[in-house]
Amino acid sequence: MKKHLKQLDLKRIRITDSLFGEYVNKVSEKIIPHQWKILNDQLEDSEPTYCIHNFRIAAGEEKGERKGVVFQDTDLYKWLEAVAYTIAGGRGEHLEELADQVIDLIGKAQEPDGYLNTYFSVNAPAKKWTNLVEGHELYTAGHMIEAAVAYYQATGKEKILNIAKKNADLICRVFGTGKGQKRGYPGHQEIELALVKLYRETGKKIYLQQARYFIQERGRNPNYLQAEIAGRGHPEFFPEFERYDLEYSQAHKPPVEQDEAVGHAVREMYMCSAMADLAGEDADSGLMEACSRIWENMTTRRMYITGGIGSSGFRERFTTDYDLPNSTNYSETCASIGVMMFGQRMAAITGDASYYDYVEKALYNTVIAGINIAGDRYFYVNPLEVVPEFCTEHTYMEHVKPVRQKWFGVACCPPNVGRTLASLGQYIYAEDEEGVYINQFISSTADTEIKESRMKIKMDSTLLQDGKVQLQVQSSGPGILNIRIPWYSEKWECVQNGISIKTQPDKGYQRLCISPGDTRISIDFHVVPRWMGANDQVRADAGKTALMKGPLVYCLEEKENGRFLSEIFVEENTSIEENAPAEELVGNVPTLSYKGIRVRNKGADGENQLYGSVELEKEEVDLYKLTREILTRLSPQAAKRKVHVEVTGEPVEYVGIRQILDEMIYNICENAIKYNKEGGKLTVWVGNTLQGKKICVTDTGIGIPENETDRIFERFYRVDKSHSKETGGTGLGLSIVKHGAMLHGAKIHVDSKLGEGTKIELIF
Repeated sequence: MKKHLKQLDLKRIRITDSLFGEYVNKVSEKIIPHQWKILNDQLEDSEPTYCIHNFRIAAGEEKGERKGVVFQDTDLYKWLEAVAYTIAGGRGEHLEELADQVIDLIGKAQEPDGYLNTYFSVNAPAKKWTNLVEGHELYTAGHMIEAAVAYYQATGKEKILNIAKKNADLICRVFGTGKGQKRGYPGHQEIELALVKLYRETGKKIYLQQARYFIQERGRNPNYLQAEIAGRGHPEFFPEFERYDLEYSQAHKPPVEQDEAVGHAVREMYMCSAMADLAGEDADSGLMEACSRIWENMTTRRMYITGGIGSSGFRERFTTDYDLPNSTNYSETCASIGVMMFGQRMAAITGDASYYDYVEKALYNTVIAGINIAGDRYFYVNPLEVVPEFCTEHTYMEHVKPVRQKWFGVACCPPNVGRTLASLGQYIYAEDEEGVYINQFISSTADTEIKESRMKIKMDSTLLQDGKVQLQVQSSGPGILNIRIPWYSEKWECVQNGISIKTQPDKGYQRLCISPGDTRISIDFHVVPRWMGANDQVRADAGKTALMKGPLVYCLEEKENGRFLSEIFVEENTSIEENAPAEELVGNVPTLSYKGIRVRNKGADGENQLYGSVELEKEEVDLYKLTREILTRLSPQAAKRKVHVEVTGEPVEYVGIRQILDEMIYNICENAIKYNKEGGKLTVWVGNTLQGKKICVTDTGIGIPENETDRIFERFYRVDKSHSKETGGTGLGLSIVKHGAMLHGAKIHVDSKLGEGTKIELIF
């Protein structure tokens, strides 16, 4: 099994993007200083974390009781890791002195044998390594090791790396199958992927072997975690573990035998990331196949359109296939970061660009949603729908916060977002022995050496605006540039030095040969807004649609989360207009608008009536005026097909649902243009008759066979399927007309002759 891709050195990448550049700058300017205040309990109106205080007690600099959650130390380690990546990215020189002071403190807190954990060192020294289910010692050690490797790579300073090696050496002595060793493994996975990083940096195979042991031992019988729980008899740190199930921590069977994404979502992603690392290092086909099975199950049955995972607020976990509620879902920010980690590693092993499609979804829709633009407020939970007044104690949405929070009692997500954004470059570029891979379209520069050639890349991306990416490549020798073709680009155009490139992508990458000198590349992915629907088995999404442009899922909002958002409906072939970016947002991201329908039930209106007969909200509508407005909107389509439009009649007042009436008239008239002859005619008359209020639409189009006139109002039915491919549409327009007519008690008359045209009358 060949490992295809490796990360570019972060020191060689600079992010200049209007969107992500803003967030990356915020890491050094706001996020890291803000979180430092929190770690030191210096933030007003925020509960204390005791984090730095705990380390000072463990270091002998202060006295007192160690406080906070048992894994509180990890907040500091992730903060330090973010500092390291910021330094590597050229934005954090001013933080290095402070980081060195923190490392000194960590070193003082470490015990002579290498043990490092403030909770057990201070509060329970006799209980070290006795509660792997809840104690999170190995999880905490993993984050420390990751921070150490990152800081050493950024600065070349060995102190923190030596602390990490000393701690890792202790872990290697304590756990294993040898005499006197514990045959245990972590309740919360993390140490495994950290040990792989430490091995790659130091070359010491004992760390790789230890990571392999933790994965191989997990879930074996007799089950270590099960025995530990039985011996203790009750939870020590987390009362909710009273009825602990092994699936929660993916310990129900050996990882190599697992084929579903189960249990705690973050633990699953960290474990799978380590499994993928080991599969690449050891050419382990069994682990790789298990990773592929879990990935496939997760992305096709247990993932939100936003890249969020872990649908249940109960223990932050996966549930069953297609169980994806929108308002009660958890979708922890850390879990989506885990998706990015897992996807990146799978792409590295397989060379398959499709994994980065999911990395991109998670990044754009959940990870950066987990932090505000200012960089000082956070989401832990990321549902797709929020009703603020339901997010209270003793409700099914208690875990959901309608606004971002300053911090959390268990605050794994805020510093995790910081370290992820600070290391964003690793998700943009990768390389192999032949060339460079572009995996995310984020404006940036990169500089690397491939064999004996030096390649400099400057990427200017307006992906979210117009779907275009410009690349300037300077190379001292020949090389290969591989550009991911994202899932949302149904067609693309690639031009290299003025020449169109039309080769077949290889595993989702457009492969370009780069000659010595300067190369200019233009890519147009033809990114357009689109309506997206869920699999029919996702019951929570029945009758619902999502709006996306490229990787970005858009959110429908009203001021203060308006009370009647749930009453808005849209027909899935409704046209979408792109508007200027909102002034209060960053990144020049366009806003989208469309004409929808708001339907209110007036039969149970007001605060004193809970139920009532169905009575939809109606208003007085001038059908003649409305029809003229609609045909004005359709005039570009008519002009394109050279169809002459004529509107006659008189004002006609009718009490109905404006939005639905609009849809009915629009769809009839649009069809009359679409299926008209080029240079044909469309006449519309609106007036009062003895039969009732009437709208008559007559065209000179293709007509309808006599035996098919009764079927044109069926969902998805098309008279001329070949013609409809040219014109577009779903075949739902006239179906909506039929249902709108039924809602208003209106009649529809159709008179058509094949090859001559069609007349449709709406009579109210």
